[in-house]
Amino acid sequence: MPERGYDFDLDRFQIEAMTALERGESVLVAAPTGSGKTVVAEHAVELALRSGRKAFYTTPIKALSNQKFHDLVRRHGAGQVGLLTGDNTINGDAPIVVMTTEVLRNMIYARSGALVGLRFVVLDEVHYLQDAYRGPVWEEVIVHLPPEVRLVCLSATVSNAEELTSWITTVRGPTATVIEERRPVALENLFAVEDRLRDELVVIPTLTGGKPNRQGSRYDVDPRQAWRSRNRRRYATPTRSELVAFLDEHDLLPAIYFIFSRAACDDAVTACLRSGHRLTDGDERARIRHLAERHVASLSDADLEVLDHRRWLAGLEAGFAAHHAGMVPPFKEAVEACFVEGLVKVVFATETLSLGINMPARSVVIEKLTKFTGERHEFLTPAQYTQLTGRAGRRGIDDHGTAIALWSPFVPFADVAALAASRSFRLSSAFRPTYNMAANLVRRYPADRAHRLLNLSFAQFQADRAVVRLETRLAARKAHLDELRAAATCELGDVGEYRALVDAERSAGRARGSVGEAEVREALSRLKPGDVIWLHGGKSAGKAAVLSVSHRKAGAVRLRVITPQRRVLNLGAADFRHPPARIGEVPLPQPFAPQSASFQRAVIQALQQVAVSRPPAPTETGAAGGVIATTTSAEHPVGHCPERDRHLRAARQLARAEREVDDLERQIRSHTESLARQFDRVCQLLEAWGYLEGWSLTRRGERLVRIFHESDLLVAESLEAGLLDGLDPASLAGVVSCFTYEHRAGGPPLEPWFPSATVRHRVEQIGQITAELNADERRLGLSQTRGPDPGFLALAHAWAAGEGLDDVLAEEGIAAGDFVRNVKQLLDLLRQIGEAASEPQTAVAARLASDALFRGVVAASSAIESPETADQVPTEPVG
Repeated sequence: MPERGYDFDLDRFQIEAMTALERGESVLVAAPTGSGKTVVAEHAVELALRSGRKAFYTTPIKALSNQKFHDLVRRHGAGQVGLLTGDNTINGDAPIVVMTTEVLRNMIYARSGALVGLRFVVLDEVHYLQDAYRGPVWEEVIVHLPPEVRLVCLSATVSNAEELTSWITTVRGPTATVIEERRPVALENLFAVEDRLRDELVVIPTLTGGKPNRQGSRYDVDPRQAWRSRNRRRYATPTRSELVAFLDEHDLLPAIYFIFSRAACDDAVTACLRSGHRLTDGDERARIRHLAERHVASLSDADLEVLDHRRWLAGLEAGFAAHHAGMVPPFKEAVEACFVEGLVKVVFATETLSLGINMPARSVVIEKLTKFTGERHEFLTPAQYTQLTGRAGRRGIDDHGTAIALWSPFVPFADVAALAASRSFRLSSAFRPTYNMAANLVRRYPADRAHRLLNLSFAQFQADRAVVRLETRLAARKAHLDELRAAATCELGDVGEYRALVDAERSAGRARGSVGEAEVREALSRLKPGDVIWLHGGKSAGKAAVLSVSHRKAGAVRLRVITPQRRVLNLGAADFRHPPARIGEVPLPQPFAPQSASFQRAVIQALQQVAVSRPPAPTETGAAGGVIATTTSAEHPVGHCPERDRHLRAARQLARAEREVDDLERQIRSHTESLARQFDRVCQLLEAWGYLEGWSLTRRGERLVRIFHESDLLVAESLEAGLLDGLDPASLAGVVSCFTYEHRAGGPPLEPWFPSATVRHRVEQIGQITAELNADERRLGLSQTRGPDPGFLALAHAWAAGEGLDDVLAEEGIAAGDFVRNVKQLLDLLRQIGEAASEPQTAVAARLASDALFRGVVAASSAIESPETADQVPTEPVG
C-alpha cells in the first residue's frame, strides 16, 4: 500500500497504479483529462528520490514541459528539478529532469551519461504515439531505454489499452494496465439552437437516459435545404455573443469556446467587446494587467505595437481572450495564467488547447462538429470530441461539467448524439524506420539485434494481430468469388465474350450522345489508387492520377484525382461522357495518405514522369468502348441460354469481387512485410548514397546520426554537397529554412524571395537532390522525402539580418505565432548543423545564425520564469 502524503483521498486507480510501481512493474494509466493521472507520476518521482536514483518526466510539447517543470519545482525545490527542451537547459544533472520526448530519444541514441542511475521515465500523453510525424519517437524510447528503467505511461482513455500494455510487457517486462473510465466530474451534454420564429435560444439535453433526445430531430433540416441562407431558415446557429450571455446568465463560466479557425477566434473577442459584454470587476482587471505585463515584459514597445497589444489587453480586461497557434507564446501564456486564476471568463480557442495545458473550465462550447483540414471538412472523431470536452468541469470546484454543441444545418442531431455517447478511441501505431533511426541502429547494434528491435515495435505487434482478421475476410471473399465464377460460367459459350458484345452494342447505340451511367460507374469502380486516366475536355484535360475511389450508396462511385497542375478533382459518373480507361500507373508513397499535401506532391512528381499518349476520344472510334463487333449478341450462344441474365449479372460482379480479393491480399502482404524488411530497404538506399558500407557507417553516416529531422537525409546530403558552405549567417538561415518550413494548407503560400543568385541556385540544387532521392525512394517503395519550401526564406533571412518584427512581418501574410514557431524549428536545425557540419566555417555560420535568430519575440517566447519569483498560480486539484 503506497504511503499517503496527500491531503485528499486517493482514487482506486491511483492506488492500483502506485502499488504496481512499488512492485517494480511499469504501468499504463488510461484515464480521462483531470482525473489525477499525474499523482501516479509524482509517486514514481518520489520512489526514485527515495532510492537515490533519477526520474525523467517527458511530455510531447515544450509548453507542457515548462508547466510540469514549475509544478515539480514547487513540490521538490529548484535544486532537485531540471529542464531540457532545446529552448532551455536548466539544471540538467538534477535527479528529476523534465524534457520533451525527442530530447530523451536523442539522449538514448547518444548514449548520454545522464541515463546512468535512471529508475523511472514518465511518458505523458503516450497516446501521441499515433501521431504521423512525431509518434515514432515514443516507440523508439520504449524499445531502446535501458532494460532496468520502469515506465509510467499516462494516456487519455483508449479502447485498446490492454493491447498497448501487452506490447509494453513484451518489450520491457511486467506492465500493469490501470483503466479509469469514470470522469472525475460528471459531464452534461447539451445542444443549442436559435429558433428565429420564436426569437429564442433553445437548449436541450443531447442525451436522455444515455440515448439521443427524441426532441433533437425536430431541429434537423432537409439536406437539400441546408445551403439556404440564414434568413430563409427557421433555425440557426446561435451567435457567439448570444451564447456568452447564456453562459453568464446560467452560471456556466468560465468557459472554453472551441472554434476551428484562428481568425474566427480573434473575431469572437472583437464581437463580444462590441456587444458591450464585460465579465470582470475592477480588482480583476488590475490583476489581469499585472499578469499580462509580467508575461510581455521582455517584449519591446515596437514589438507590442506590431502584435496589437492594446486590442489583446482590452479583451483580457473585459474577460475575453483568444488562444491559438497564431499567437506568440507570451500572449498565450498570459491568457492561460489569467484563465487558471478565474480572471478571464471565456477563451475562444482552436483545438490546440485540447492537449496537455492545465486549463479546466466549468463549460465547453463546440461551435462546429466539423473542421477544415486544409483540403476538406471532416467530422470530429469520438476521440477528438472526448479530448475537447475533457476540459469541462473543475475537480473540487464544480459538481458537473457542461459541454454544449451548437446546431448546424449540415449535421443531423443523431450525429451530435452519437459523438456525445461514443467512447471509442483505438490507438494505432505510426511507427516507420527513418534514415536517422537506421543510422543509429547500425551504429549501436549488430544486424540481428537491430532487426529484432524493429520487430518489437508496436506497429509490428498490431500488424501481426491484424493479419488474422484480414485472413478471415479474405477467406470469405474468395468463397464468394468462387460462387460468382461458377455463376458466370455457361456450357453454351464464353460469358465474357457475350458480355463484351452486349456492352459494345449498348455503347455503339449511344456513340453520338453520352453512354449510360451504369457503364461509366462500372468503369470507375474498376479503377484503383495509382491508376492514370485521361480527362477529355475542360481546363483539366490531360492525364490525371487516381488518389482514391469511394463506393457510395446505390452503386455510386466517386473518384478523387490529381493533375500535373496540382488540381485535385472529385468526380462522379455524371462528370464523364464515356467510361474512363486506365492508361498507366504511378507508384504511391507509403504510408497511404491521399489527403496529405506531401503525399500529393509525390504523386504529382511521379505523374509528371509517366509517358502516356493522349488516347482517342471514345467518339472517334465509332463506339464508346472502342470495340468493333464482328458478331452480334443475338448470334452468340450464351444469348440463347435460359440463365443468360444470371450469367451476365455474375460476370459484372466478378470484376469487383476480384478487385476486393486483390486488395485484401495486398493489405496482408503489407502487414506481413515486416518493418525489418522496410528497414533493409532504407539501409539499401543509405548504402547506395554512401552512408553505409555493409553494416558499418561511413563518414557521411556518422554525420547522419546527429541530424534529427523529418528531412534528415536531405539535410545530410546538402551538407555533403557543400550547399550550406560559404554562406553568411543570414543566407544560411534562409537556405536551412527550406527544410523546416512547410506551407500551411488553407491559405495562400508565401512568395519566395532570394537575397542573391547564389542562394537561389543552392535552393534549386537542393530541389534536384530531392528529385534524385525521391526517384530512389519510389523504386524501393519508401516514403518520399519532402522537398525544400522557400516560402519562409525571406523572413528567416531578414530576422537573422537583424530587421525588426514590424519590417519582417509587414505584408507577408504570416501570423506572429507561426513566425515564432517556424524560427524556433529553424533554430533547432541550425544548432544540429552547427554540431554536424565538417566544414568549420559552416559550423560557425550555423551557430552565428542561430544566435542572431534568438532575439526579441523569439527569445521572449522561449523564456522560463524563475520558480522562486513567479506568482504562485493555483493548480487543479489532482486527487
